[in-house]
Amino acid sequence: MPDELSTALALRRHPERAVEDRAAALAVLDAGLVCHVGFVAGGRPWVIPTTYGREGDTLYLHGSPLSRTLRTLAGGVDVCVTITLLDGLVLARSAFSHSMNYRSVVVVGRAGEVTDGADKGAALRCIVEHVLPGRWDEVRPPTPKELSATVVLALALDHLSAKARSGAPLDAAGDRALPVWAGEVPMARSVGDPRPDPALIGDVPLPASVVTMMRAAAP
Repeated sequence: MPDELSTALALRRHPERAVEDRAAALAVLDAGLVCHVGFVAGGRPWVIPTTYGREGDTLYLHGSPLSRTLRTLAGGVDVCVTITLLDGLVLARSAFSHSMNYRSVVVVGRAGEVTDGADKGAALRCIVEHVLPGRWDEVRPPTPKELSATVVLALALDHLSAKARSGAPLDAAGDRALPVWAGEVPMARSVGDPRPDPALIGDVPLPASVVTMMRAAAP
């Protein structure tokens, strides 16, 4: 099975974009916020967006026991998880040579359910901290009832493939003299001003997690 998965992950289209450094691939996972989970259920393919978290060589997913995604994956089916970070548009002189600058990771394997209460709590903490570092310690932790109403899956990062593109457009030599603007348009995720819940009681200050995020995102 490992050999089969490794073969399936081998890059055939633009192999020069492969990211061989595992640390760089894991950094893409850490920088993303949303992954897309692909699987087959009921004879149909499904791709579902969701949040996630990473701890070491394990990727965690979570959701309701009623979720088709969680029910199916807990059954041990093959799963493909993808994360993509868009870094910019690449505008070429020809329509054919347009592209995007990006970093992406594909993870394949089979997920297993986390059933131990302590391990499940640690996995949920991992997911919350991935979305917003420091947030877990600012809020009420899950109750036993909430933990039992949540399914957590662990997917080993044994088989992953990463790709990245950067730089200018790659126009054909014959197109470079065309009077058409070409270049890169950088793109980045931005953070807006926080909007307090109208139901907040009293003068509740911004939490440290949000303040830290805003400072990190400031120009």
